[in-house]
Amino acid sequence: MKPEGAKAVLLLWAYGEIKIPERPTFTLLLLRKTHPITTTTTPDKGSAPLILLPSTEGGDKKATLQLRITKGLNAYQVFPVVSFLLRYVPQQADCVYILRSLGLGLRLLKYRRRKPIYSVLDCFLDAVKRHPAKTFLHFEGRKYSYEDVDRQSNKVGRALQAEARLKEGDTVALFLPNEPCFVWTWLGLAKLGCPAALLNFNIRSKSLLHCFSCCGAKVLITCTEQQDAVEEILPTLREQGISVYLLSDKGDMQGINTLSDKISKASDEPLTRDLRANIHIRSTALYIYTSGTTGLPKAAVVTHERVWAASFLQAASGVTSEDVFYINLPLYHSAGFLIGLCGSIERGNTVILRRKFSASQFWDDCRKYNVTVMQYIGETLRYLCNMPKKENEKNHKVRIAIGNGLRTDVWTEFLNRFGDIKIRELYAATEGNIGFINYTSKIGAVGRVNFVHRFLFPYTLIKFDIEKEEPVRNSQGLCIEAATGETGLLVGKITHRSPFVGYAGNKQQTEKKRLSDVLEKGDLYFNTGDLLRFDKDNFVYFQDRVGDTFRWKGENVATSEVADILTMAHCILEANVYGVKVDGHEGRIGMAAVTLREGQDFDCSDTYSYVVKYLPAYAHPRFIRVQPCLEMTGTFKMKKVKLVEEGFNPSLITDPLYFLDLEKKKYVLLTEDIYKAITLKEIKL
Repeated sequence: MKPEGAKAVLLLWAYGEIKIPERPTFTLLLLRKTHPITTTTTPDKGSAPLILLPSTEGGDKKATLQLRITKGLNAYQVFPVVSFLLRYVPQQADCVYILRSLGLGLRLLKYRRRKPIYSVLDCFLDAVKRHPAKTFLHFEGRKYSYEDVDRQSNKVGRALQAEARLKEGDTVALFLPNEPCFVWTWLGLAKLGCPAALLNFNIRSKSLLHCFSCCGAKVLITCTEQQDAVEEILPTLREQGISVYLLSDKGDMQGINTLSDKISKASDEPLTRDLRANIHIRSTALYIYTSGTTGLPKAAVVTHERVWAASFLQAASGVTSEDVFYINLPLYHSAGFLIGLCGSIERGNTVILRRKFSASQFWDDCRKYNVTVMQYIGETLRYLCNMPKKENEKNHKVRIAIGNGLRTDVWTEFLNRFGDIKIRELYAATEGNIGFINYTSKIGAVGRVNFVHRFLFPYTLIKFDIEKEEPVRNSQGLCIEAATGETGLLVGKITHRSPFVGYAGNKQQTEKKRLSDVLEKGDLYFNTGDLLRFDKDNFVYFQDRVGDTFRWKGENVATSEVADILTMAHCILEANVYGVKVDGHEGRIGMAAVTLREGQDFDCSDTYSYVVKYLPAYAHPRFIRVQPCLEMTGTFKMKKVKLVEEGFNPSLITDPLYFLDLEKKKYVLLTEDIYKAITLKEIKL
């Protein structure tokens, strides 16, 4: 216990004897005002948590908090702030995580109030001062120190300031792969006070153009690898007044400006803080695109506050400044950028950056670079488990893996094969206001309910009608909370502490994510669109996604976007796109039920050409079902539930079924033999 007069958290858990000063003074952290509080008892080993009670001496009596504990019931009553029931006696892992999270929460609170703003950029600049020569990025055999990246970002900022006339608040779109230039270009923009829109480098044509209209970017920065995709839409970009800069010394395309030559000539002297003087904690820092029910990418607004919150996930997982963090997920993803890159800046550690994931080279990289922390999505760990076994599989230094979407069977196999690695499975959404992290390593769970988290960021599970795709409401029009063990829709209360900013340039989709009259008339919650379950031990399990979006190969697939492309084929009249389960694979693979235009047969080659040309590989509908008509609801919405349940088994479906054959470069009839080969994993999906 700290000496008299020291500050401590409101709740402490004792699993042994502790000594308390005669009159200790603590600071109450869960309220805006602070009050002196004293202890009433010293718990014996194994007793209920120690509760610190506010004293009535000094301070504002009206605002004084009263806490009472009823032993045996574990009931905590807090008046007038909140009343709740503690459903379990905290274990050591819970205590460590809660205390660690409270510390991070206090830091965020301090950053909220700090003026001028203290952003992740400022954290990076402090790291440059502390250890300029320390390796920040390691990419394809080349090392870049914190000082190297800082100086290069200064050059980028100055070049863009001179060439593109960028100023505070101007949005710039980055259409770049995983390379060091991505990092220092973003930092250079941040030094100018310019939000960056992180574009998925797989998108093309209509989707790519849409991204600019969402965020209002007037500058696009790309590289030679993406030049063909940019040239395809260049006439439209020029009409819209969008300047295009290519990270190259040479360029012969009219309308595309070279940038590397300007960067090399620019000064690497620091850019002054005055350039971003008006930026505050809730200013837009980034736009990260997420697929949704509109069928086109939605630009989730990511504030500086949200960047901090996501970056803290490394710290919450036990990552330190001495760790080596391996990023092989795309930097346009919130996982790779916010948790990986920004989290490493917050920790001050070293990043091993890779262009893309490689199962065959993964462990070689980990051993070569002494990786201690890795990122994953469920599929990547499955790919590692599918690799041929080797004798030295546990010969590595990886101690923590942070990610999401990990199946229970893969989780178990991964640990058995590759050793005692702490899996930190999490649940979160880029635009959401609620998230979980499995700090106990319980296999299958995405987190655990704890009362501090729920008190600070209220959330609940509500009953959801899968068929109608809407919450179940009672006679008063309020939602009904799901029982323990029952699957329900996760909703997070929208408050000042847990806001929902929404999507740039898409008020309709922003409002669609807001759910009112949930537990009380007039309240407002964020609708995650995800079904979860809480068990009797308060562990949280992800069950499924609802609505028009499903997940395949770690990417969100918007069904209406796929449907729009399918109906471009001359033979298809209507398309109802959905995801179906395939044994042994995470997520759902794309499938479409279609109707044909009058007098047309299904054109296997034409449909294939549109799908491959306009959709990224993960969004390809691998199965197509031709129907005489599509089943609709009373409000003319396409029904999906029955189609999803029926799947793609040709022995159970009388409608013609087709399979996208990448080798033959066309759709082919889905036969019993092909179906069997898919189920036996003889055909790669």
